[in-house]
Amino acid sequence: MKAKSITGKSTEEIKSALEKSMADGSKPTLAIVFISIKQDRKAIVELLSKNGIDVFGATSCGEFINGHQSEGEIVILLLDISRDLYAIVYEETGSKSVTESSIDVGKTALQKFKNPSLIVCSTGMSSKGEYFDGEALVKNIEKTIGPERIFFGGMAGDDMTFTGTYIFTHNNETDIGIMALALDADKIQLSGMAVTGWKPMGISRTVTKSIGTRLYTIDEKPAVEMYLKYLGKEEKKTDKDFNVFEELGYTYPFITEREPGGEMVLRSPLKIDHKENALVLETEMKEGTKFWFSMPPDFDIVDEILNEATDLKNTEEAEADALLIFSCAGRPPVLGPLVTAENNGLAEIWKTPMAGFFTYGEYGRAKKGKQEFHSGACCWVALKEK
Repeated sequence: MKAKSITGKSTEEIKSALEKSMADGSKPTLAIVFISIKQDRKAIVELLSKNGIDVFGATSCGEFINGHQSEGEIVILLLDISRDLYAIVYEETGSKSVTESSIDVGKTALQKFKNPSLIVCSTGMSSKGEYFDGEALVKNIEKTIGPERIFFGGMAGDDMTFTGTYIFTHNNETDIGIMALALDADKIQLSGMAVTGWKPMGISRTVTKSIGTRLYTIDEKPAVEMYLKYLGKEEKKTDKDFNVFEELGYTYPFITEREPGGEMVLRSPLKIDHKENALVLETEMKEGTKFWFSMPPDFDIVDEILNEATDLKNTEEAEADALLIFSCAGRPPVLGPLVTAENNGLAEIWKTPMAGFFTYGEYGRAKKGKQEFHSGACCWVALKEK
């Protein structure tokens, strides 16, 4: 497998970059595209298709390649890889549930390869304001293909406008669905990890009333009042114009422990349901769930992520032909330039072309090896043809 990453501010710039990248005789078969909703997706797809390149694409909340980070632009990871080693699986949810669509993705991947691994992109929010159930995706793909098999990925973004996210291939596009790049794991090795860096604060709390994604009470006290009081924003509890997610949610998510002694996973409040007096979360936190309020990462977060990546690389004696990074859209506002440092640092460790985007949620194995749906994570995966 050979890889090159290109970037551009327009279709014309991508056309020029693509021509330059192929001037040495390179003939990529696959393009992994991360693109702003401001850009012309159809024009980019047409350009790539005319050059005989398959498309696996998602809209972003910012995008990056080695040494370059942007907002409102286009990045592409070009792969010269045998078509016998991959297949693009596309499922528009439509009238089906996320559970059904996820199972179908897993079944199709198993039909393509006896031993598949996956790069998964789903939508994040539909044009009607519906949030995608990432927890159901992870649970059902894992159940279908088996917990021993690996998948990494992220939810599409929309430049933090919350107007609608999209995944797309050459022939298809949807604002509610799942797309997977199925790989022959006997021939392509994936090495990756999801790391957050947020720290728990104070004592553990307990969800005492919740229905679906709505959280009503924490330790038998109103969840809205308790969360806002913890952050010194009590006066905002009746302010219907107050954007909980943008102001607080991605900076101060909840930290849940998936199981005793297990990995810590973040869960972000998205908004307040004033009629129900409930916090609306990105995914369900069931009654009885133990969690903590949180503090943002310290300045040592970059060292933590890069050290973990180095340890994994050394332990597995792994190399890489290409690197993909799915980083939460909440990381740049919280971490500032440290986000650029962690992305470029990962590319330098693996010494390979890289592309990534800022997401509305991440899919990947946590440090202790369990497959999870994440919020606030830096989720990276290195690909190597054996």
